[in-house]
Amino acid sequence: MLAILGFAMIIVFMILIMTGRLSAMIALIIVPIVFAIMGGFGSEMGPMMLDGIKSVAPTGIMILFAILFFGILIDAGVFDPIINTILKFVKGDPVKIAVGTAILALIISLDGDGTTTYMITISAFLPLYKRIGMRPIVLAGIAVSASGVMNLLPWGGPTARVMTALNLEMSEVFTPVIPAMIGGALFVLFMAFMFGRQERKRIGVAEVDYQAIAQMAATVEDDYLKRPKLIIFNYVLTIALLVALISELMPPVALFMLGFAIAITINYPNIKEQKERVANYADNALSVVSMVFAAGIFTGILSGTSMVDAMANSVIQYIPDALGPRFAVITAILSAPFTFFMSNDAFYYGVLPLLAKAGAVYGIDPAFIGRASLLGMPVHLLSPLVPSTYLLVGMVGEDFGKLQRIFLKWACGSTLVMIIICVVLGIFPL
Repeated sequence: MLAILGFAMIIVFMILIMTGRLSAMIALIIVPIVFAIMGGFGSEMGPMMLDGIKSVAPTGIMILFAILFFGILIDAGVFDPIINTILKFVKGDPVKIAVGTAILALIISLDGDGTTTYMITISAFLPLYKRIGMRPIVLAGIAVSASGVMNLLPWGGPTARVMTALNLEMSEVFTPVIPAMIGGALFVLFMAFMFGRQERKRIGVAEVDYQAIAQMAATVEDDYLKRPKLIIFNYVLTIALLVALISELMPPVALFMLGFAIAITINYPNIKEQKERVANYADNALSVVSMVFAAGIFTGILSGTSMVDAMANSVIQYIPDALGPRFAVITAILSAPFTFFMSNDAFYYGVLPLLAKAGAVYGIDPAFIGRASLLGMPVHLLSPLVPSTYLLVGMVGEDFGKLQRIFLKWACGSTLVMIIICVVLGIFPL
């Protein structure tokens, strides 16, 4: 019964946001509450909701200060040289622009943080997209697709969860999957090329002054905000922050708070300017952080009522014995819908150990199951439970449901490509 209730809740939730009947934030709050009451959990909802909010609080705070930190660096012109180089190459050709978007997003995604990728990529290319008439939704879709592939990096989150949940080393989980990541990145470039062709057919090739566009891409209209004399300092600060994040010197939330404090103090020592810079990013920060806490209510109720466990067990129980030897491939396929409908923590710490145990019955090494479980990440980032994706659609001014309708099938294609590569190369058995 709990499994049926859980699946029904998710279906209703998806219908409501994809048809535009409710905003994602309101649906994240209202839908789980209604279904919890229907399941007889009305008197227990409060603690469940609070637990969910507590679980996402560090993420929400980290995203808040990450937005502010990278916003300050963008305003100061730190990423202008990289942006100018790419914009000089792509000029007014939609195909080159789309592919250039993918290349920049893949490069920036090396830090493993979707928020950073979106802020830099959108800031660089949105003025150009608007100038020549390309659809901003294409920009958002390419960025989220690139981030979905690169999110497999060990410091991106999912891989670390797999290693922790199954007690495995990076050499057992991540290293063998690198060829699949390369294949996924090539698929993202192919996807960008196809969308670029569509846009070229629709609007043609525009004649643009790339220098003017590059100046627009700085995301600030006032040159007084740029800090060219501090660019070396800002690069060093950014690299130091990334190194600290990768080496886990401190919790990410503390690092971003410290990084923001240093960046704004050095670049904008005037208190009035500091208030202006914070206010400038208040809209994005508020919309994303509020979504994070709303998602906490959803996941809190989903986990607290044990719907997640019931859903996972029901799926595993209905896998025929004849498919047992192919359990790694089954895990790879299931990772897409599972990580779409639940948080990474719920899947990797709750469901994955169950999948590994089921696979062990058929003699499949847990490392194979762990590798396979990573391949649903491109689909996961289009989940309404991923806070950074709300930042993405907010920056381009598009609807979350529209992003899903257009790019969900491409995300499934990216996952499929990586699965095929893994099977062909023996990264996990067929």
